[in-house]
Amino acid sequence: MERETQINNSMFIENYPESYDNVGDIRKNVDDDGRSKRTGTWITASAHIITAVIGSGVLSLAWAIAQLGWVAGPAVLTAFSFITYFTSTLLADSYRSPDPVTGKRNYTYMDVVRANLGGRKVMLCGLAQYGNLIGVTIGYTITASISMVAVKRSNCFHKHGHDAKCHTSNYPFMIMYACVQIVLSQIPNFHKLSWLSILAAVMSFTYASIGLGLSIAKVAGGVHVRTSLTGVTVGVDVSGEEKVWRTFQAIGDIAFAYAYSTVLIEIQDTLKSRPAENKVMKKASLVGVSTTTMFYILCGCVGYAAFGNRAPGNFLTGFGFYEPFWLIDFANVCIVVHLVGAYQVFCQPIFGFVEKWCRKQWPENKFITSEHGINIPFCGAYYINIFRLVWRTAYVIVTAVIAMTFPFFNDFLGLLGAGSFWPLTVYFPIEMYIAQSKLKKFSFTWTWLKILSWACLIISIVAAAGSVQGLVQHLKIYKPFKSVQD
Repeated sequence: MERETQINNSMFIENYPESYDNVGDIRKNVDDDGRSKRTGTWITASAHIITAVIGSGVLSLAWAIAQLGWVAGPAVLTAFSFITYFTSTLLADSYRSPDPVTGKRNYTYMDVVRANLGGRKVMLCGLAQYGNLIGVTIGYTITASISMVAVKRSNCFHKHGHDAKCHTSNYPFMIMYACVQIVLSQIPNFHKLSWLSILAAVMSFTYASIGLGLSIAKVAGGVHVRTSLTGVTVGVDVSGEEKVWRTFQAIGDIAFAYAYSTVLIEIQDTLKSRPAENKVMKKASLVGVSTTTMFYILCGCVGYAAFGNRAPGNFLTGFGFYEPFWLIDFANVCIVVHLVGAYQVFCQPIFGFVEKWCRKQWPENKFITSEHGINIPFCGAYYINIFRLVWRTAYVIVTAVIAMTFPFFNDFLGLLGAGSFWPLTVYFPIEMYIAQSKLKKFSFTWTWLKILSWACLIISIVAAAGSVQGLVQHLKIYKPFKSVQD
């Protein structure tokens, strides 16, 4: 069976009006823009947000707090959570334009920028958004492989002792992870991901809770570690230069830990029309950001209290804990399952963008537009698009190869956060709010919004510098085909 898909501006929803029997059915099953009726709620949106936000970043927060100390660490976490929530509310109001409730829908971040700002900023937004999304999928491939390696090493340490040389290559596990993603990448759109996001969100809470519980147990055990108000001590733990660079890198890690603006519009496009999407999205953002902030502060601070200034970059895979080995194994399996879902949340916008562009460029090309139906027992008909199969498979393979080339967890994490935080989380939401509200230059609101934007730009620059310096240092000592388990 074969059919041609209609060209659709939405990256997630394909419509087949011929499947409806009459006009009444069409009106009942479509939204105001003629697309298939959206069914998302604040619960599913919150699950998407938590899946995108509570990720590998939570595992590096103890290390980040160790670099910043008891004062600056929690302060920076709280500041980034407030900024992220505030700018996400501005971005949620831009989903429809010019009116945030009754205006025309914008289906992607680029569409939102095009409708509100236009010009070269649309291209700059696309470069920042899709560059970040590609980087995130590479980062998740790295992190998932490290967690899979950690399971094998944990069993080795348990069997042969903590001093055993249990070195294992990451590469086979990156290949295994890529194979799973090739299969899941055939899920056609964001709507079909709800079950995977909910599962991933549960997994993220599980491994974060295990890490928190193990840290509390270590603190309660009375093991003395050295902590301070200002973090690692110059002359004792690090040199003055290292202190500066590590501080910058820690800020980047924290910035990445709140990154979800790249998929906010796509998540909002899954919501029901009533109540208003912007109100539901703001509620989902509040639930998602407040929940993750609570976990972040707990995991970061308790992790620092447990490990002190020698906190590992990833306290579940860096073997801050060795026992109980079965619990460490379970936590790392949860990380892998979560990252399987998170990868899909971040790569679906990339898939949709490329496929939409190709359909627009070559609408008559059967390779791109034709769908082939396959009957799957107990599941019904499933439609395969050959172009989608080839392109998505190629994308997963390429990201896996890049991940094998740069398997540096903390530095890569900070660079991603620093590179995307300012343009996507701060600059564009603020500029679109100013354009929508028609704020006068040098008015009070305009001034403090600009100050916030410039301050965040400076933070992004220093965080990026710290991450680049870390990558350079790793490249100097990196040997190909050597396992990296940071």
